[in-house]
Amino acid sequence: MLRDLSAPGFQTNTAAKLAEIFAKQRGDKLDLSGVAVIDPQLSLLPQIEPNGLLHMAGFFPSVPSQVNFELLFAPVEGQWRVFGVSLSVGQSAPVAPPAPEAPPGKAVVSQKQSTPPKPSVPAKQPAPSATQ
Repeated sequence: MLRDLSAPGFQTNTAAKLAEIFAKQRGDKLDLSGVAVIDPQLSLLPQIEPNGLLHMAGFFPSVPSQVNFELLFAPVEGQWRVFGVSLSVGQSAPVAPPAPEAPPGKAVVSQKQSTPPKPSVPAKQPAPSATQ
C-alpha cells in the first residue's frame, strides 16, 4: 500500500483520509493501469527544494485524456519516500513545441525543411493527489 511505503509525514494520512482525498477518482472509476506502460513526460525535472524535498511534475500523454501528476519525496533513512502526490486528468491535446528564443534585437526565422517530416510515434499515457 502506498501509505505504508511513504515518508512518515505522508503516513499521518489514515486510510480513511486517503479514501476521502481520492473519492472523486474512485467515483469516476478512473483506471490508471494504462499509464504503467507509458513513459511520463516531465514538465518539472526532479529538483531538491529549499525544504529538502525532491519535487517533480509531468504527465502521461494518453488519448482521449492525459494524467497529470506532481510528486514530492522526503529523504528517509537514505531513501526517497513519497511525501505528497497530486493527480488530475485532463483532455489530451497536441502541444506545439516552444519557439526558440532570439537574442535581443534579432528575429527568429524558421527554415524550410528539404525533406518531409517523419511521422511521430504515439506518445505514452499519464496520473491523483494526496499530501500531508
